[in-house]
Amino acid sequence: MAEFTRFGTQRVKITAKSSIGKTYIDYKRADDLRRMLTPNGKIQGRKRTGLNAYEQRLAAQAIKRARYMSLLPFTSATL
Repeated sequence: MAEFTRFGTQRVKITAKSSIGKTYIDYKRADDLRRMLTPNGKIQGRKRTGLNAYEQRLAAQAIKRARYMSLLPFTSATL
């Protein structure tokens, strides 16, 4: 589901609720997590992503897991 910020840009909601009501971010959804990275591969801050502190920590952990599983690149540079 997409949300619009006050500047008119579209933000993709990456958080989900489990059946018991716990918030989580799935590391296997690499396309959604890729939107939270800069072109150089850095994780964007809370101001850019629009997440609260708890969700930002979950997102950072999911990105790190996806990188470890080779679903996301560590950097954009190809050597």
